Amino acid sequence: MTSAAGIGYASAMKPKSFSDMRCSIARTLELVGSWWALLIIRDAMMGARRFKHFEKSLGISKNTLTSRLNDLIDAGILDRVAGSDGSAFDEYVLTEQGRELAPVMIALSQWGDKWVPHAKGSSTEIIDVRSGKPLSQIWPRALDGEKLPLRQISMRRADDAPPLKWD
Repeated sequence: MTSAAGIGYASAMKPKSFSDMRCSIARTLELVGSWWALLIIRDAMMGARRFKHFEKSLGISKNTLTSRLNDLIDAGILDRVAGSDGSAFDEYVLTEQGRELAPVMIALSQWGDKWVPHAKGSSTEIIDVRSGKPLSQIWPRALDGEKLPLRQISMRRADDAPPLKWD
């Protein structure tokens, strides 16, 4: 089964589509909400370009990988291009839209390193390529650049959005 955005699901029931929701988080999850999609994006950010690279890294079946790669291409997150070495094998590269997921991926990685660490430590490092040093934690900042404590951050409905009633 696939959602309205083309993201495939193994479930026998079609999940609710988020594509028409006004919520940016919901619409983003419509495109990258599957764990395979996020892991493919992670691998692409770390330099994977060929089908065999993703297959080896993820241990995913060929048909599932093909489906997820096509979903990410359809969503505008990946492009399929001719092999950079002139071979007959296509390569998968992040689009600008895909590259702009970097802060999301970094935040997920940093959160995971803190809250669900592996006993042997992280398998990835997020570094500044100029210095080779780790990046500081992705963190919300005020418009002037000041790092904000979480107690000073909230989400609210846009002024013209229908109100939510929690009771």
